[in-house]
Amino acid sequence: MDEAAWIEEIVRDFVRDDPGNAMGAGSDEPAWGEPLVGFARGDDPLFDRYKEVIGEFHWAPQEAFALAFPDAPAEPSELTVISYVLPQTAATKADNRREMIYPSERWARTRIFGEAFNVRLRERLAATLTAAGYDAVAPMLRSEWRSLDSERFVFASTWSERHIAHAAGLGTFGLCDGLITPVGKAMRAGSVVARINVPPTPRPYTDHREYCLFYSQFTCGQCISRCPVGALSPAGHDKRKCAAHLNPTTAEYVVKRFGFDGYGCGLCQTGVPCESGIPARRRTEGAS
Repeated sequence: MDEAAWIEEIVRDFVRDDPGNAMGAGSDEPAWGEPLVGFARGDDPLFDRYKEVIGEFHWAPQEAFALAFPDAPAEPSELTVISYVLPQTAATKADNRREMIYPSERWARTRIFGEAFNVRLRERLAATLTAAGYDAVAPMLRSEWRSLDSERFVFASTWSERHIAHAAGLGTFGLCDGLITPVGKAMRAGSVVARINVPPTPRPYTDHREYCLFYSQFTCGQCISRCPVGALSPAGHDKRKCAAHLNPTTAEYVVKRFGFDGYGCGLCQTGVPCESGIPARRRTEGAS
């Protein structure tokens, strides 16, 4: 088995078989469906571009790797960035599609218990690679990871899982800043950087917003009406309004309604054409 197939098998087997992929204590209902896996070279020029666009604080793969292995630094060309996408299940999407203000219980559970599993998956993938002789680190789990205020983007971080997935050929961004992937925008992502040589996944797009109908064809915009607090508009995503709805509004609702500490929303990720896949584009007038 080649390295790419082996890594994909690690991720898919863990998602399928580990009991942690569940909606919370006492539940055996899976939080996530079958994952997607993609790869990017550590020396991909897009990582330098992220430093220009997002900020110098966004780690290049070799910087993230050096945090875990300071005595064994790697050249960018020696590294592969492994990214995966965990899609929401059909049941979770159906529940959340019916909501208008607050998240469904399944959605709130995946945000908390599903993300806890995502942490375990990052840890398992990095540990399995390292044990096999391929030093690996999950940058998001490093104590040095930070969420930062950004003059340009309001909120940013030292390692963005969505941007890593974009680099690994797994999707492009939508109006609400969510990543539209072949399994849709209703998902979460994770990643690991490893000293291993895996061919990169081709990026079947040339623009970072290519899959979004609003940007590519000036149509759709259905996520705008899905937002209960007006955080979306043709101008884009108001992250402060969005964050204020998440906490305290949905956090208080989840505790009162569902009885556990959590939060979430995801309304802009459900009930939209990109919920479960890349939306079909309309044929342009005069096209053959």
